Amino acid sequence: MKEDVKYNDYLKELLEQLPKGAFLTVKDDQDRINTMTIGWGTVGFMWQKPVFMVMIRPSRYTYQLIENAKYFTVSIPIKKDLKKALAICGSKSGRDINKFSECNLTLEPGKVVHTPIIGECDLHYECKLLYQQVMEPALVDPSIKKLAYSKNDYHIMYYGEIVASYVKE
Repeated sequence: MKEDVKYNDYLKELLEQLPKGAFLTVKDDQDRINTMTIGWGTVGFMWQKPVFMVMIRPSRYTYQLIENAKYFTVSIPIKKDLKKALAICGSKSGRDINKFSECNLTLEPGKVVHTPIIGECDLHYECKLLYQQVMEPALVDPSIKKLAYSKNDYHIMYYGEIVASYVKE
C-alpha cells in the first residue's frame, strides 16, 4: 500500500539514509530504464515548488538517460537492508548489466510519473525535471575540488519538482 505523505514529512529519515545510499531511477523517452546509487542530493522549496536536486556525472549511463527524460524517481530504503544492491548499483554500469535482475530489485509503477520506483524501498519521491545546471569548476571551493573532483569529472545538477511523495507499507 502506498500512503501519500508531504514531501518534508520524512526528511530526517531521508537525510540519515542518503549518505548510505538511495536509488535514483530514470526512464528515458525510448523506455530504457536504469537505476544508480546516489549519496548526495537535497530536498527543498524553490520556484514555489517542493524540489529534489540530484547530481549525476556525465560519465554515468544514467546521464545518457536523464538527458532524454522528463522525470526521475528517488527510492529510499529505510527499514530494509539493501547495502549489497546499493553497492552494486553504485559501482556497476547499466550499460553492462541489468541491475534489477542482478540485485533482485523490483520495478513498480510510479503513482504519477511513468518512471518506476524500486519496490523494496519504503520512501519514494517522484519528480518532474524543471532545470539542470552544469557545475562551474572555477566556482567550486578548492577543498571540494580536492575531495570530489580530482579527475575534473564535475556533476550536472538536476532539479525535479516533487510531484508525489509516499511511503510504501
